[in-house]
Amino acid sequence: MIQFIIGEKGRGKTKVLLEKANNEIKNVSGNVVYLDKSTQHMYELNNKIRLIDMTNFPIKDSDEFLGFICGIISQDHDLEYVYLDSFLKIAKLEEGGDPVPVLKELEDISKQFGVHFVVSISLTKQQLPEQYHDAVIAEL
Repeated sequence: MIQFIIGEKGRGKTKVLLEKANNEIKNVSGNVVYLDKSTQHMYELNNKIRLIDMTNFPIKDSDEFLGFICGIISQDHDLEYVYLDSFLKIAKLEEGGDPVPVLKELEDISKQFGVHFVVSISLTKQQLPEQYHDAVIAEL
């Protein structure tokens, strides 16, 4: 399952994503990972949530990003949730790349491994492909 927190840059999506992650950790029996473009929010996350600063890894494109996600899943069989902040940036789609193929692949990964993805993405509802409108949990 993929869920989305959408809105233009600077609207507060990260704050909503952090709150959701911190609330979810209370209800899961498995592990939670939070991928971000920095460690800026380290102290805002519950210490049971693993924060990964994506800038520490030499990921060049969206295919390498998906490989990275699969690597995380392969190393943690108890993984339940992956929170993706600044999705377009960390997935290397910020330069006008099409997010649909990457989102479809995340959907397939989610189904295959039972991992839930919560994605913060700098798009409005009109910019988000219609097939994902029902998965929007917050629009800012």
